[in-house]
Amino acid sequence: MRPLATFFTLSSLFFLTPLYAEPLKVEILQNKLDHPWAMAFLPDNGGILITQRGGQLLHWQPGKGLSDPITGVPRVWANGQGGLLDVALAPDFADSRRVWLSYAEAGKDGKAGTVVGYGRLNDDLTRLESFQVVFRQMPKLSTGNHFGGRLVFDGKGYLYIGLGENNQRPTAQDLDKLQGKVVRLTDQGKIPDDNPFVNKAGARPEIWSYGIRNPQGMAMNPWSNTLWLNEHGPRGGDEINIPEKGKNYGWPLATWGINYSGLAIPEAKGEIVAGTEQPVYYWKKSPAISGMAFYNADTFPQWKNKVFIGALKDQDVIVMSVNGNKVTEDGRILGDKKQRIRDVRVGPDGYLYVLTDESEGELLKVSPAG
Repeated sequence: MRPLATFFTLSSLFFLTPLYAEPLKVEILQNKLDHPWAMAFLPDNGGILITQRGGQLLHWQPGKGLSDPITGVPRVWANGQGGLLDVALAPDFADSRRVWLSYAEAGKDGKAGTVVGYGRLNDDLTRLESFQVVFRQMPKLSTGNHFGGRLVFDGKGYLYIGLGENNQRPTAQDLDKLQGKVVRLTDQGKIPDDNPFVNKAGARPEIWSYGIRNPQGMAMNPWSNTLWLNEHGPRGGDEINIPEKGKNYGWPLATWGINYSGLAIPEAKGEIVAGTEQPVYYWKKSPAISGMAFYNADTFPQWKNKVFIGALKDQDVIVMSVNGNKVTEDGRILGDKKQRIRDVRVGPDGYLYVLTDESEGELLKVSPAG
């Protein structure tokens, strides 16, 4: 077993009074994680599964710390932004014990794409058995950028996968390619008959919506029961979108950002373009948003109707109030940490859990201090 971070020392328990008015209590549950990317909570207080971008799936438990890497995980292409990405439990995990993973996989020409599959987690939590791939992003175009990879089950029998455009901008508008798309499968990995482009010539039947740049956070809104997604813009223009059936979210034709060079995006026709959907919210200056989690627990009533969103560049967690399909930014809560935030989740206990994307990354447990 790996060593557990020391509890309740000055280095592992501290209080913040951030821009967001409410003082917070932050516990470091685990340190020395190597670029963790995502987490999933096992039932019955069974701990947390954590992915590391380098290709390791780990199990963390209170009082025991980190396991050795779980075996049976597929080989990943760990280059640039690629590697082992999201982890999600199947809706029927109690019976099937299926654990779903997304990751980067290289093709024969050395370029890579996002892959999704699942394996059965054995009873002693040490191995993924009989891993099988159910989805591959095709064609493989990435040289290390914009994989997306977030996985969300909607509770209605469907799995959504957020896919980046591999830093190949025009592909987000190409319906014969799986770059820059949200894909919808059944929770068994099949293509639903009612997907919008089924039986449409020149279009991939897996596609649910398109015109996406690089989705980094995705979650079901518990109050509207709709899928929400956030994505990186280029220089400016990070967005929150509600990806609906068959709709075009604009990239790269419509964007609130510019190129990293300071010049306009070559394909862009403006911020608002006919035939494309406007974001629910956008940032003119990019925080480089990441994992997102809606708060619908009873543990801390003051957090009800909030959504928490990580920020990589701004090294913080953004708090936003949700009112129907509108959001407003309330403030930031972890700025004193000065670490890139990769994933944000609400645990079954109602606490906020955060992963920092660093070579010595941390698993944090966050709550109001009062």
